[in-house]
Amino acid sequence: MRVISVAAQKGGVGKSTTAHALGHGLILKGYTVLFIDLDPQGNLSHTIAAEEDGATMYDLLMREVTALDAIQHAGGGDIIPANESLSAADIELTKTGKEYRLKEALQSIADRYDYAIIDTPPSLGVLTVNALTASDILIAPSQADMYCLKAMWHLHGTIDAVKKYCNPSLVVAGILLTRHNGRAVLSHDMADLLKDIAEQIGTKVFNTTIREGIAVREAQARQQDIYSYAPKSNAAADYMAFVNELLDGGVNHG
Repeated sequence: MRVISVAAQKGGVGKSTTAHALGHGLILKGYTVLFIDLDPQGNLSHTIAAEEDGATMYDLLMREVTALDAIQHAGGGDIIPANESLSAADIELTKTGKEYRLKEALQSIADRYDYAIIDTPPSLGVLTVNALTASDILIAPSQADMYCLKAMWHLHGTIDAVKKYCNPSLVVAGILLTRHNGRAVLSHDMADLLKDIAEQIGTKVFNTTIREGIAVREAQARQQDIYSYAPKSNAAADYMAFVNELLDGGVNHG
């Protein structure tokens, strides 16, 4: 099982949307996928129509259940769900080795799926560090604006620390431009700056960009993936192009 984290220090950049679209894109390619919601907001869990009752990511990190016990076979896919109880993990996870809780928990199901896709919180605490420690690959969604550029530097600092102390084999596959308007001069200038930052931190900006569109929000409201809800939309085309670019870049399973 290859583990891919979708992480961004800033909210509102399409992190959960990207995790969902990436996972379902891989499913359409014939791979088996486990979604992992590590965000206390639980947006991915809601979109996949996870049940509110039952074991959650909080229970797994507290070692009260196994990963197999925590998996829900929901309408939108297999998921280890999250809810607001997970926000207590930053306070309660204090013992030595806390960064490895998720990695250790996933070892028991590593032969059940081709990919695990982790949606992370928009902060750089113990939950995000757990995600990066457990991951083979990191994808960083970002918009082409100054706040997102600053956030990318903060994320870079966390990545460096994780690679030094917890997971030296973590690969930053690239930065994905989301909600992008390629015709806006400011967006174009910011995108160029983001490419400079990517080069400085040893990664790239993906060639594929995700265009702004209403279809994504409509699909989420109906708890459907973008490919089923609006297969001819820009978002569906863009996200599938991104999946293809990612796979062509050498992250395909096996």
